Amino acid sequence: MLRIRLSRHGAKKDPHYRVVVAERSSPRDGRFIEILGYYNPALRPVRLSLNLERIDHWMQLGAQPSGRVNSLIGRVRQQEQP
Repeated sequence: MLRIRLSRHGAKKDPHYRVVVAERSSPRDGRFIEILGYYNPALRPVRLSLNLERIDHWMQLGAQPSGRVNSLIGRVRQQEQP
């Protein structure tokens, strides 16, 4: 089963994340299929960039977003509305 989730990168106490599609059984920072965006909560304002077209594509194929990624998707969709 596929999962859309965060993959941690960056130095100790200075994390940033990639939003990736990966098998549910693969490790958090392990093998992934595609990078869909990035998220850096340490910056002010928070840096968040997601490719919503690719996220929708993977969700149609059965990939399920994690709870955190689901909230990030909602935040991006809300910002795009006029």
